[in-house]
Amino acid sequence: MSMLNTKNDLAVLINLSALLVKLRRRAQRLGVQPGDAEDMAQETVLRLMQRMERTTVETPEHYAMIILHNLARARWRTQLETTELEEDAASILPVGDSRLAIDDLRRAIADLPEEQAQVMEQVLLGEHSPKEIAKKLGLRQGTVMSRLARARAKLRAHVGMEAGTPVAELL
Repeated sequence: MSMLNTKNDLAVLINLSALLVKLRRRAQRLGVQPGDAEDMAQETVLRLMQRMERTTVETPEHYAMIILHNLARARWRTQLETTELEEDAASILPVGDSRLAIDDLRRAIADLPEEQAQVMEQVLLGEHSPKEIAKKLGLRQGTVMSRLARARAKLRAHVGMEAGTPVAELL
């Protein structure tokens, strides 16, 4: 029996040819190599035709794109290399202790005298320049610097750090 029995069969074949081109392009955009894209596009058309023999497919192009995407996902899954994680292979450090230390530091800042706490709050908000802090709070730069120095000294004593120890040591 000939495949092209009617004009309708010829139209379907022409539509499938155009669809095959779209599928190849889509497969390449999904990151598949050109040779593999051709294989996936043909596999997609084959699966679409098998589906169309069993049931009516209202939007063949849309259905074909879904099939192609599923084929690509299956291919990605098979290409993933997995390794068993070991305890010492963690890629990020635990942050629980740091968060507790920061919470403790925030409480210590809240316990500072109001003028020192106000200056330290500006530092917490990301302001590092005494000049800018002075401008925001309407104070002289020297006043801000002395309040910062007194606040830092009290905070170091609160967390048990020696004078002059870098703040990076806290974390």
